[in-house]
Amino acid sequence: QVQLVESGGGLVQAGGSLRLSCAASGRTWSDYIMGWFRQAPGKEREFIAAMRWSGGSTYYADSVKGRFTASGDVAKNTVYLQMNSLKPEDTAVYYCAAGLATTLTYDYWGQGTQVTVSS
Repeated sequence: QVQLVESGGGLVQAGGSLRLSCAASGRTWSDYIMGWFRQAPGKEREFIAAMRWSGGSTYYADSVKGRFTASGDVAKNTVYLQMNSLKPEDTAVYYCAAGLATTLTYDYWGQGTQVTVSS
């Protein structure tokens, strides 16, 4: 069973930090990229960051560039999103997703973890 499980969300004050984790299992991930997305109530799902499981470049959306950092632990099949200098507008459900690098399409999605930033 292919499974992506996010964790690490919670409630923090503006200016605080959180680290999200996404554990991937159920298949070989070497041909996939991992993406981070978020969706706030009433808004479209927003792309945050992406990186290859095998390494290489990491891409960030302008809205989080300089504040969020994506990384991974190959041995644990886990990727992370370190979120610093959080703002109330970062409040959303955060999702990890996996897709084939050659298609630019995300095929697998986690269930999401809630991040709430208070003002």
